[in-house]
Amino acid sequence: MTDQGQRQMQIGEVAERTGLSLRTIRHYEEVDLVIPSARSKGGFRLYTESDVERLMVIRRMKPLDFSLEEMRDLLDITDRLAATDDPPAGEELERLRERLDSYRKVADARCETLRARLEMAEDFAATLRRRLRAGARSGA
Repeated sequence: MTDQGQRQMQIGEVAERTGLSLRTIRHYEEVDLVIPSARSKGGFRLYTESDVERLMVIRRMKPLDFSLEEMRDLLDITDRLAATDDPPAGEELERLRERLDSYRKVADARCETLRARLEMAEDFAATLRRRLRAGARSGA
């Protein structure tokens, strides 16, 4: 257990839990998005539940086409909002909430776009199925 009492996991378990590849997790470390909380005596990366939660935030942002910089910014915002030793207050708290809300709005808009694209794709697939059934009935 770490000082915070969190169990430490090696990268393979983290990959299994998050559905991310080892390569992707290592890449996120290289670009300073998620740094393992510790290293074993043998040099293996060790992750905590907090690290896994950060990776899950990134994983959820990826399909919505957020850039690495936007991911980093959002993680900085949520880290600052969660700070207990020097919690944000006043103007800083309001600014952080506004920035977080702007990410929410972008995410909502991108989800709506994806829903519309999915509906078009499903309509197209249904059209192909109908044409295949019609072709099978006519002996074509």
